[in-house]
Amino acid sequence: MRFQETLLEGRLIERYKRFLADVELDTGEVVTAHCANPGAMMGLKEPGSRVFLSRATNPNRKLKYNWEFVEVAAGGGPRQLIGINTSRPNLLVAEALREGRLAPFADYERVRPEVKYGRNSRVDFLLEKDGEPPCYLEVKNCHLMREAGFAEFPDCVAARSAKHLYELADMVAVGARAALVYVIQMDANRFDVARDIDPAYDKAFRHALAAGVESYAYVCRITTEEVAIDRPVEIVTPR
Repeated sequence: MRFQETLLEGRLIERYKRFLADVELDTGEVVTAHCANPGAMMGLKEPGSRVFLSRATNPNRKLKYNWEFVEVAAGGGPRQLIGINTSRPNLLVAEALREGRLAPFADYERVRPEVKYGRNSRVDFLLEKDGEPPCYLEVKNCHLMREAGFAEFPDCVAARSAKHLYELADMVAVGARAALVYVIQMDANRFDVARDIDPAYDKAFRHALAAGVESYAYVCRITTEEVAIDRPVEIVTPR
């Protein structure tokens, strides 16, 4: 996914009220950007960090900028760009599905986003092929790294995400296929659930795996010109 315009570079002043971030651009102008990330953003919101913003495409929106990337030495590793915009992963997965770049799902003929299912929920994607069971595909954004090369999810208590895991397991129980895709918006070589941060999510994840829900993790290739799903990495959670 290429950005339509050059990203604006600046320094983070403060992230506050969860969805707001004040940034001093390299021009000296101070702007308030939308932070599309409800998580704790551990290690990613230090004042003075180098950040990159995109311009909002809606000219009538109050906040004219979106916070896209922060550059940090995550987990003590080398400095790298990390995507914090949680609205991007679904777009990245949709792009990869269209281009046939997600091998486990390459055979499906139709992709429908935001389909109602379960207990008053919507699955990110419903994949369909004539003569085959449907596949319920849930996407999660990952940007937590406490050890170099080791990505984790979630970075805070994620009760809604845990609910989705049980609902995916229910879909498998009635004969459908269900899968999780963790989109890691940074460079990593392995992934696991952050069970110390949210034991309930870990319990739900293990339940889903035992029920037959599939799980995949993909790292992204990130530059200031584009971000795209790049390659799969190992999920190390013991079953």
